[in-house]
Amino acid sequence: MLFLFHQASTIKGDMKITGYRTVRTSHDWGRPVGDANGFIGSGVTELTVVILETDAGIEGIGMGMAHDLDRLFPALEGRDPRSVTALYDAMLARVFKSGHGGATFGGIAAFDSALWDIKAKAAGEPLWRLLGAADRFVPGYASGLDIALDDTQLAAFYDTMAARGFTSGKLKGGRDLVTDLRRLDVLEGALAVNTPRPALMLDVNESWNLKQAVRYISAIEEKRDLTWIEEPLRRWDAAGHARLSAAVRAAVATGENLTGLEQYTPLLDAHAVDIVQAGAVWGITHFLRLATVAHSHALPVSPVGLTANYAVAAAAAAVPNHLSAEIQDLGAPLGVVLDQEIADGGVVLGDEPGAGIRLDEAAIDAARSSDDWQTPAGPHVRSARAGLRLVSDDAWEA
Repeated sequence: MLFLFHQASTIKGDMKITGYRTVRTSHDWGRPVGDANGFIGSGVTELTVVILETDAGIEGIGMGMAHDLDRLFPALEGRDPRSVTALYDAMLARVFKSGHGGATFGGIAAFDSALWDIKAKAAGEPLWRLLGAADRFVPGYASGLDIALDDTQLAAFYDTMAARGFTSGKLKGGRDLVTDLRRLDVLEGALAVNTPRPALMLDVNESWNLKQAVRYISAIEEKRDLTWIEEPLRRWDAAGHARLSAAVRAAVATGENLTGLEQYTPLLDAHAVDIVQAGAVWGITHFLRLATVAHSHALPVSPVGLTANYAVAAAAAAVPNHLSAEIQDLGAPLGVVLDQEIADGGVVLGDEPGAGIRLDEAAIDAARSSDDWQTPAGPHVRSARAGLRLVSDDAWEA
């Protein structure tokens, strides 16, 4: 049994975590997806879903990188899943010597999201309400992972998103200035049906060095207003991000690949980030804690890639400084059923107890076909010449 509705009154006394299992499924985006580092031409990617089991019959569904689960699970086994924040810290402590960064943080996130799902199901409430949100609506922006799309495909994607009420969009680029300016025009034209001045963002996925970034963004800003520039430099370059933020009008957004609050400290201390981002793949507790830290610096927070962990939308609804969430697709992975709607330029969360995620394992078992983001030509493998090009080039190099 994968999913049960429970009211709070049905849970008496302790509940214990008894085990977990994983299900591998795929997401067919219906278009090539990628960024300045590469793309997946098939538009089909793989996803692992973690299911956390309890002796009360309630199961929690979590998404993340599903890495190091066997090493992390002893921190959870036999514990009450409703003690979510304590268990989150127990997982961090479990990998103390080797560290929790990188893909291990994704495993923590998958379990963490499953724990929050169980907690909300046990309380008989949707997760957004359990976390204290007053409004089920989460503002968002359209983001097509669109670097491999031609202009016609680009316009079609953002026309579709504009029909759902979006007034802002993010272009993947950074390889060729003329190309990006033309494609920003396409983006603006599609979104202009909803507002005379759409918010336009550019994401270059750490593909520049500092002076490349200053020159490139300054050239764009001669032509148009750029709301933010995302991941212009390597994620740890606090001094570079601070210099860049001072040199351009656009806000500097970064943080989606930082795995732990401690990795944000140099950026925040250097006043190097204007939009604090969190990868949705890193889970709910990380997002909540980061939002608090950002709020203490009077900075907005923005989750990146809700398709990697849909439950983070509930956390976004519950924090006071949420700006906008990245909405990459209107569909869902194979066999994943979501209690939410994409409308009015954001996500409208539903009323099902828990995170609003259900699985159809039979549908998943019936279709097994996917590519991995880690393929050498894919966006999760950094281009060898990133930050080292003298001349802009929108061709794909080996």
